[in-house]
Amino acid sequence: MRFGILGPLRVGGGESTVTAGRDRIVLAMLLLRAGRLVPVDELVDAVWEDRPPATARAQLQTCVSRLRRRFTELGLAPELIVTDPAGYGVRTGPNDVDAEVFARGVEAARASVVAGRLAEARAGFRAALALWRGPTLGGIPSRSIRRRAQALDEQRLTALEECVDVELRLGQAAELIEELAECVDQHPLRERLRGQLMLALSSVGRQADALAVYREGRRTYADELGIEPGAELQELHQRVLAGDLALAGREARPAARVRSLPRAIGDFIGRQETLARLVKEIDGDGSQIQVIDGMPGSGKTTLAVHVATALADRYPDAQLFIDLHGYSERQPLTPATAAAALLRQLGVPAERVPENLDDRLALWRIELAGRRAVVVLDNAATADQVAPLLPNGSHCLVLITSRRRLIGLDEGRPSSLPVLDADEAIELLARVAGAERVAAEPEAAAEVALRCGHLPLAIRLAGARLAHRPRWRVADLAERLVAGAGPLAELTAGQRSVGQAFALSYAQISPPAQRLFSLLGLHPGGRLDSRVAAALVDLPLTDTQDLLDELVDAHLVEEVQPGRYRLHDLLREYARLLLAGPQWQTERRAALERLLDHHLSVTLAMARQTEAAGSRRNIPPHTPGRPDLLAAPVFEGRAWFEENHAGLTALVRIAEEEDFPVQCWKLARACWRLNFEGGHLDELIETHTIGLRVAERLGDEAASATMLNYLSSAYFRLARFPEAISAMEVALTVRRRLGLREDTLSTLWNLGISYAANGDHRKGKAKFDEALGMIERSTDPSTLTNLLNNLSYALIAWGRYDESLRLTRLHIMLARQTKDRRQIENAVGHLAMVRHRMGDLGPARRLLRVALYLKRQANNRFGEGEVLNEIGVMERVAGEPERAAALHRDALVAMVEAGDRIGQCASRNLLARSMLEQGDVASALDLHRRVLADADRLGARYEKGRALEGIARCVRATDPAAARLHLEQAVALFRQVESPDQHEAERLLAELG
Repeated sequence: MRFGILGPLRVGGGESTVTAGRDRIVLAMLLLRAGRLVPVDELVDAVWEDRPPATARAQLQTCVSRLRRRFTELGLAPELIVTDPAGYGVRTGPNDVDAEVFARGVEAARASVVAGRLAEARAGFRAALALWRGPTLGGIPSRSIRRRAQALDEQRLTALEECVDVELRLGQAAELIEELAECVDQHPLRERLRGQLMLALSSVGRQADALAVYREGRRTYADELGIEPGAELQELHQRVLAGDLALAGREARPAARVRSLPRAIGDFIGRQETLARLVKEIDGDGSQIQVIDGMPGSGKTTLAVHVATALADRYPDAQLFIDLHGYSERQPLTPATAAAALLRQLGVPAERVPENLDDRLALWRIELAGRRAVVVLDNAATADQVAPLLPNGSHCLVLITSRRRLIGLDEGRPSSLPVLDADEAIELLARVAGAERVAAEPEAAAEVALRCGHLPLAIRLAGARLAHRPRWRVADLAERLVAGAGPLAELTAGQRSVGQAFALSYAQISPPAQRLFSLLGLHPGGRLDSRVAAALVDLPLTDTQDLLDELVDAHLVEEVQPGRYRLHDLLREYARLLLAGPQWQTERRAALERLLDHHLSVTLAMARQTEAAGSRRNIPPHTPGRPDLLAAPVFEGRAWFEENHAGLTALVRIAEEEDFPVQCWKLARACWRLNFEGGHLDELIETHTIGLRVAERLGDEAASATMLNYLSSAYFRLARFPEAISAMEVALTVRRRLGLREDTLSTLWNLGISYAANGDHRKGKAKFDEALGMIERSTDPSTLTNLLNNLSYALIAWGRYDESLRLTRLHIMLARQTKDRRQIENAVGHLAMVRHRMGDLGPARRLLRVALYLKRQANNRFGEGEVLNEIGVMERVAGEPERAAALHRDALVAMVEAGDRIGQCASRNLLARSMLEQGDVASALDLHRRVLADADRLGARYEKGRALEGIARCVRATDPAAARLHLEQAVALFRQVESPDQHEAERLLAELG
């Protein structure tokens, strides 16, 4: 580059410059308008500002002459400076002025961002920013120069901010903090830089520092401008403060790019024009929602996948696909279930997926907010099913397919997909069966296409028969299509039945393969493995694998990955229609019983491995019908369950519908722990509701009580305590009447903790006392430790510290005897809490450190959060509110990961109290108000009371009347739940008068 203005003025490509002051101003003005003429008057104004001499024009000519001589000295052509009656100019090439090179580099980097090439964009931005050597034309004081230079300096800051956005998305937050902190110091009023620094700090776990950056900015804006921070910065502050960015290290950094699209088939015929039109609409018009509808088998899914694949480079962060099952044997996915599945595709852990629909959909939109993603919502039933899943903004593309027009969908451009025309259908047949064969018999090929109704799926199946029968003529296939009788009458193309094509394929496989194909129609959908198929046909695994290979070769079954298979929904329906024949009825019921037996055997085996000794007691006995299918370690624990949990839920429904009541409730029970720990509470409630229904029809009271007991666990996790209590009370009555002593005990202590959680400590204590009376006659210490664990915790919440201390010490002694590590960590934690509440701070602090270590060793996230909150309270009372706030934020992270809603409310209330003691009243008030809304929705009276008391603390200096009202409500709630917190609230109320 010959000239540099991005910093001190440079001439000649090195460090050389022009020393004369007026010459520097003239050259700077010319370079700021490189390639254009600068009027003489503008140059005069720049040099002399308000007081030009009478000889200004003559002196300007002298300046230009000196500049030409200087150019010659530096090896530059003097003719680079152009003289014109209107003014002067500098001739420059594309790479002569660093400011122009910078501008082109930034534009190229921006184009890379749009195309999704983030690493390339980062390199482009950094190369452009490296051209800067300091403030534009530093050292030249002319007002005209400074005004124009300021615009270039603004461009640099904008480019830096765009570069930082890219680098944050690339996960380079830690490397940016120092640079961003320096930039914020230099430009304290620049909100975008301040927000980026907050996000970078949150990304490395420094939430407290991020909040400090916000507070400093808030003061600066108030002092300098007299205004509050902008809405975007305030929203970021709220996300950091309220714990929405408590996992910022994961949320701010881009997750691994997600590629969940099915493979795009190679012989894509007849849709190129539609494909090109859709791509053009998306590119040209910005149409970000496309709806593709058409009849079954017309290629809607294939087209959507091709569009998504064609545009993948423009949506590089995620390519998602979900079958909404609008038209399948499975129930259509609800928006809540679909959102949960999509969130898991994005890598969100199951325990972090909210149970509330609005919260779940909000998290789905938040996860997409920083991504350029293409989402394929396949097989939609109604507009209501997909409308809640549509993301905000214009950076995501959504492709929706459905068998009906989604007229009720307000957004989206519809494309109705017809069948192929005659030429396209023949071309597709040629691709599948062989071009030479089809070309040799054009009339027969046209007949085959016609008999297939020009439907892509039917043509592919028919063409596959030809491809695998090289001695057949095309006319032979045409004759078979004409003569065949199709059972799929309701799925037609024009006047032709799609079933004719399916029947032909079915007729060409061996009888054992026909039997397997038909029986596979009993599987509820999704993927299945060869062991499921072996159970269905009751054949050895090796023989079953050979039959599956035959079905794969015939394109009647798809092998989606090694050992995993799937039937297209149309083929599954065809298989089920085959089974509807009277000759299949005995076989069908026997196969369905084997299918249920196999899944029951697998899930019961998993339950015995994953459940604690106490709950394993009521796992129902079962003798597997095919133990050979369980011998090899093919069931990968949680991973296997996550892949199959939807099918298992469907099997529970099928067991009820097909009158297999025992298998129905047992399968629900077997899946309990895996559904509960995996966060599948919707499925847990559905399966146990069905299981309860069939157990009652059977008259099996013990099974009914078991279903109620585990149904209540889902209600408890969802903070639906009245429903949990109601279910357990019924279970308790039944178990008492049946004399099921151990089950009665477990129900009693579960009822005790449920009553306590609902704020009814007296009823909870009564249940605990009843259980304790039964246990005292027992010689099993492990049974007593389970009760003591729940009872001591409930007594702490009730404020009965002396009783809790006695029982907690007994708990520790028994836990050590039984060598139950989890009970030891619980007992130590409870002992630390009660010693703290009793004022024994030294022992409490030591015990809390031990408890924290034990809970972290056991990966007990809820327990870890509980201990962190307790330590945080100690720090706040000791006069260390900043240290307390950091502990409460860590506790909030743990509670979020544990999925415990009440624990999150508690952590936010405690965090707000620490923020208030740091003097940040606004942040504390925001947090308490959020908890108030959450606790009100959950019916959590204690945390609602704490939120009301906290709000009163925040406003008592400015609005005593409001504070008094909030305290009166808090006192009433504390009295309802008999919380010791009522005394402090009453004291505050008395101070207000």
